[in-house]
Amino acid sequence: MNDIKQDILEYLLGIPKGKVMTYKTLADQFGVHPRKVAMTMKYNDAPDFFPCYKIIAHSWKVWGYSWPEGIHGKLNRLKADGVKIIDGKVAKECII
Repeated sequence: MNDIKQDILEYLLGIPKGKVMTYKTLADQFGVHPRKVAMTMKYNDAPDFFPCYKIIAHSWKVWGYSWPEGIHGKLNRLKADGVKIIDGKVAKECII
């Protein structure tokens, strides 16, 4: 894994409990395209350590989770983390 991918994964560890970030916002932090962030999340070999479930679409919709249980797994992880979900979208106060 190259350094930028590792840096992105390590950044996830600093996202506070009950908060999420969009692919775009995270991409802007590193000066990369949001697809780079998406691919980094997709190939995250340690999702229980690097919480890729905390990265959501720019529209605040919860989608795009390829680990076991798919989108339902992502929703369950977000809810367990204290993130509010309303009609399939993350509540504004939970987004950083």
